[in-house]
Amino acid sequence: MMDVREIRQYLPHRYPFLLVDRVVELEEGKYIKGYKNISVNEEVFNGHFPEVPIFPGVMIVEALAQVSGILGFKTLGQKPEDGYLYLFGGIDDVRFKRQVVPGDRLQLESEVVSERRGIWKFACKASVDGELATTANVLCAVKQV
Repeated sequence: MMDVREIRQYLPHRYPFLLVDRVVELEEGKYIKGYKNISVNEEVFNGHFPEVPIFPGVMIVEALAQVSGILGFKTLGQKPEDGYLYLFGGIDDVRFKRQVVPGDRLQLESEVVSERRGIWKFACKASVDGELATTANVLCAVKQV
């Protein structure tokens, strides 16, 4: 289990773009489970349908990429302070099945599919109360900075 203080050791993102609040399960080289609490106070709701706030799909995909990056860092025993970043390399087969709104807890899951020459592929899904919200295959590239 990782709280936000430990998560910040593995992700260079900060408010308002840190999109993982907690990691609840992690098996290095295999999978990770975490969540993002969706609050009405999120900056994005000031401009994304303010009268009917919906958390943007692109930010759900970013949250999935971030949780995948944590899994990659933990698997390789690295942190950004060691001079590495996991960069969002691409997404395939993205599907949005449900709206995500303030008050929801967005459950984030990512599973390692493959890794070749620093390019990782993850099978990801996000859900709310057991109902599937988003699926995607996320590509991340490890880069030494």
